[in-house]
Amino acid sequence: MARPDLRTSVRYLRGVLRSSSETFSTDDGLTLSYETWGPDGGPGPVILCHGFAVDTRVNWVAPGIAERLTRAGARVVGLDARGHGRSDKPHDEACYGEERMAADVVALLDHLGASRVALVGYSMGAEIAALVASTDRRVAALVLGGVGAGMVERDGPGAGAGTNAAIAEALVSDDPAVTSRPEVAGFRMLADFIRADRVALAAVARSARSAPMDLHAISAPTLVLAGTEDAMAERPEVLASAIDGAVLVPVPGDHLGAVGQPAFADTLVSFVAAQLARPGPPG
Repeated sequence: MARPDLRTSVRYLRGVLRSSSETFSTDDGLTLSYETWGPDGGPGPVILCHGFAVDTRVNWVAPGIAERLTRAGARVVGLDARGHGRSDKPHDEACYGEERMAADVVALLDHLGASRVALVGYSMGAEIAALVASTDRRVAALVLGGVGAGMVERDGPGAGAGTNAAIAEALVSDDPAVTSRPEVAGFRMLADFIRADRVALAAVARSARSAPMDLHAISAPTLVLAGTEDAMAERPEVLASAIDGAVLVPVPGDHLGAVGQPAFADTLVSFVAAQLARPGPPG
């Protein structure tokens, strides 16, 4: 989710050209798209889960994260969540929710035949990744970016249910007084910039969790990365303390900019490489 400039544009194009795009079907009949980079025999795979309103290419390719992981020798898989990117985009709110999206990630692991993965999520993708890691022991390493105390105390990444409703309204409204509100204008602008399906995104926003998460079931080594100016990742130490053994690393930047900082990629790649190099459990 880095802001576009010449370097991010070059990384974006290079990553797209080097990727292999494939699809799989979900148990409720949707077709989801994912992209892969790197050798089949590399450690991992590393599964990337993007944030709300963007997709794999915007969140992970443009900032150079996919390329950095591939250069480190990992196989990398980026999933476009339902309602986003090149995946199906139903307009029915009942098709969404973090639990449903977490089930899609589990289905992807089954589709890939993966037995041991590193799972990396940003913002909405971080909540999805945490839900998967709380139940699926194939997750050998977990990275949560762009989130903070909201995952523990209220309804997931960012603000509360009232703001989720306001985001949904701004995505589908034609009233400038609604679409220009400071707390929601960025989502509308971003969706229009990447030509996203705003009706589908509104359904995603309306289906967001309304309860805090129970993170005690996560056993995978966990890294929390939060921008020091990220209003959607306030008090990340609360999140880190809720996961046994989690490590918190602050990085410069706000919600859009932190993922493009060199410190973000450096810390993420080092952590994932170290965890995947460790021997897995017997059996």
